Amino acid sequence: MPLDSTLRLRGIIPPMVTPLLTPSRLDEEATRRQLRRLLAGGVHGVFILGTTGEGPSLGHAVQRRLIEVTCDEVRGAVPVLAGISAAAFDESLRLARLAADCGVAALTVTPPFYYPLGQDEIVEYFEHLARQLPLPFVVYDIPAMTKTHMEAATVRRLLALPALIGIKDSSGQMIYHHELLRVAREREGLAVLIGPEELLAEAVLAGGHGGVPGGANIDPALYVQLYEAARRRDFAALEPLRDRLFLLRGIYQRGRFGSSMIKGVKCALKLMGVCGDVMTEPFQPFGPRQTAEIAALLRDLGLLAAAAATPQPLSVA
Repeated sequence: MPLDSTLRLRGIIPPMVTPLLTPSRLDEEATRRQLRRLLAGGVHGVFILGTTGEGPSLGHAVQRRLIEVTCDEVRGAVPVLAGISAAAFDESLRLARLAADCGVAALTVTPPFYYPLGQDEIVEYFEHLARQLPLPFVVYDIPAMTKTHMEAATVRRLLALPALIGIKDSSGQMIYHHELLRVAREREGLAVLIGPEELLAEAVLAGGHGGVPGGANIDPALYVQLYEAARRRDFAALEPLRDRLFLLRGIYQRGRFGSSMIKGVKCALKLMGVCGDVMTEPFQPFGPRQTAEIAALLRDLGLLAAAAATPQPLSVA
């Protein structure tokens, strides 16, 4: 597949969960069901093998099958992005080549994790990687996971790489996000996508190009509507949508640990009849107390009632 660096990413690109039958076996039926839900919700792309998708914790066989099933189900309706982040350079290239063979549109990659990097080392890494990638790519700043924060000046240096088509900002820092938007003006078509969904409206109002919100796994139409309202600067429509978003994000706050967001999303999807809540090691699903709390939130949002009205059978191992 020829490298298409003209691809323009815009809108809502959910970081899809990875439905699992066991920690080492993909639930293919539920994966297709979730993809159909996202597309029906009007999303503008799908991002697999990211943080919400437990990408770095998945084994090779599950990674491969998830890429194959996703591309087969989406069939070009929207761009599919695949995360290739790994501590080992060759592992990132392996995933990149597999993704290209299957029809993925673009790659998403963090600086390699484990070792903390200096800014010059980040640039050197991406320069080396970009020369060998078969697809355009998005750099992904998520310092909570990588121990490395890409400064705006570093991103500006990366503009020299023709295959770079965007940056996903999960820093949670709006001043930094504004700095990235200023950098993006220097490259036509470069996308700046916000990670934390609480900042989605503010980012789009400031000129951002969209977001990668985990909550879109649960209610994709909400995030699409919020993005469109912010793009139109329709504040009357925006406020109730933002209120609903902040109610939904309570799902992420049921546990005590950093894994609560992923556990909460998978728990919600299980309650809605979309997929199970099996997770990769070292994590385990929520227990009865957190599950009951999330069920109550879903009822308040009207999502559990909707699921009950049209129940979906879950796959079984």
